[in-house]
Amino acid sequence: MTKKTGLSAAVITKNEEERLPDCLKSISFADEIIVVDSGSTDRTVEIAREFGCRVFIEDWKGYGPQKNSAVEKCRNEWVLLLDADERVPAATWDLIGKAVENPAADAYTFKRKNYLHGRWLKHSGYWPDRQIRLVNRVKGSFRSAIHERWVTDGPIADLDACIEHFAFSDYSDMLKTLDEYSSVIARELYASGKRANALSPVLHGGGMFFKIFVIEKGFLDGLDGLVTALTKAGGSFFKYAKLLELQQRNRAK
Repeated sequence: MTKKTGLSAAVITKNEEERLPDCLKSISFADEIIVVDSGSTDRTVEIAREFGCRVFIEDWKGYGPQKNSAVEKCRNEWVLLLDADERVPAATWDLIGKAVENPAADAYTFKRKNYLHGRWLKHSGYWPDRQIRLVNRVKGSFRSAIHERWVTDGPIADLDACIEHFAFSDYSDMLKTLDEYSSVIARELYASGKRANALSPVLHGGGMFFKIFVIEKGFLDGLDGLVTALTKAGGSFFKYAKLLELQQRNRAK
């Protein structure tokens, strides 16, 4: 695909200096790249500017509102939405171009290949892991600050194309993300009026482990599948445990 593509790309960031360069290289075919950063303390903003991105620094508003802010800043009608740990392989570029030139829908999903230790995980709920990543920005928006999703009244089509996802470098990174993400989600759940009881962490955590390891056949991914099931279960457990902690803390005030 060559410019001009009629396509904008948007990425939200915070402290992504290690993963952002590969992400930006993979979407260099876009007419413009918008980066909305929520207060990075590393070289993320500097890297984005070096790549020629239009960079905006804003307070964190939640996943949905933050991504809406990035989309609204795009000049083109069609926007490719990526996280900093995602990549668009060259084989997918032309399919994106064709979808933008002759759209048959208002949003498109991609199959997402998730990698851990350099290996593509084909189970554990990680394949085909379809995600909406190409949208007509005037025909939809993100809803929810917690589990954000693109909502449109028009048709959503599945592209026979992949993006790549490198969320974790190792098990320590998975545990760090579990802790950070569960804290963010717990706070957003509390702010939205959700409440937990003493059984909530156990039921959600146990249910998540069974889903990933058994129903989604995580056992076929070996040790990586087991660790994935445990960390996803841990994330579910701790977001409700932390929600319960918030409830108790605020009652004591």
